[in-house]
Amino acid sequence: MSNNLQERLEEIVRDFAADTGSIHLVENGVLILKAHVGLPPHIVPVISVVPIGKGMAGLAAERNEPVSVCNLQTDESGKFPSGAKATGVNGAIVVPVRDADGQMKGTLGIGVHRDYEYSAEEIEQLLSLAATLI
Repeated sequence: MSNNLQERLEEIVRDFAADTGSIHLVENGVLILKAHVGLPPHIVPVISVVPIGKGMAGLAAERNEPVSVCNLQTDESGKFPSGAKATGVNGAIVVPVRDADGQMKGTLGIGVHRDYEYSAEEIEQLLSLAATLI
């Protein structure tokens, strides 16, 4: 794990009063976990490699736009794999990490252990922070 990305993620999680966080970067067409905070140890191997289009990080990467849910534990949309519930996270958001040209290079996700709807302002802040990660 990159110490710089790990430190940045810890700051973001703290600044947003989140319980969990993750940064994935695209390598060889998949998302590779580069930093994480607060995730249960048994989940880390499961999300170490995420296909584009799968789970919250994969959907945010595929769409190149934020993906959020107020309560992952009760979500019945079918968009998120059942393993996502094992994180214990309720309110969650994942935003794309983009380069200066707007190309998707990875994802930044945070979550909390309570129902939570991220505001437009928070989403913009996260997108701005994500752009500084690469």
